[in-house]
Amino acid sequence: MSKIFVVGIGPGEYEQMTIRAVNALQSCDVIVGYTVYVDLVKEHFAKENEFSPRPCGKGSGAVRMAFEEAKKGRSVAMICSGDAGVYGMAGLMLEIGQEYPDIPVEVIPGVTAALGGGAVLGAPLIHDFCLISLSDLLTPWGKN
Repeated sequence: MSKIFVVGIGPGEYEQMTIRAVNALQSCDVIVGYTVYVDLVKEHFAKENEFSPRPCGKGSGAVRMAFEEAKKGRSVAMICSGDAGVYGMAGLMLEIGQEYPDIPVEVIPGVTAALGGGAVLGAPLIHDFCLISLSDLLTPWGKN
């Protein structure tokens, strides 16, 4: 089945992934993501999946490769740490996905690093807070 899942794998440990994320990864033929993220999930999904690790910073090439795999009738997961929509791959997948209108894209949320880290510390986010990314990997400094 041609489909793309954009999956937030959480803050790093398999036990912190959502059940929905685990189910999506188990259902996929191919898992694509930065090498470190693929290494985090590989041992738990090695029997069901083919893996395509990518070096960090090569986002659009990996996205296009994921869509090309889906065009072959395969289900593909693009994984990212934390939540796919919080400085993850969801935006880029949906943007490039407009070039592949016949391939559905489903975003699977994950636990952000801020929430995972907050749980380790207790409850530091109990009151008002905001999150700001200071990385320029996807958004150049001039646009921030």
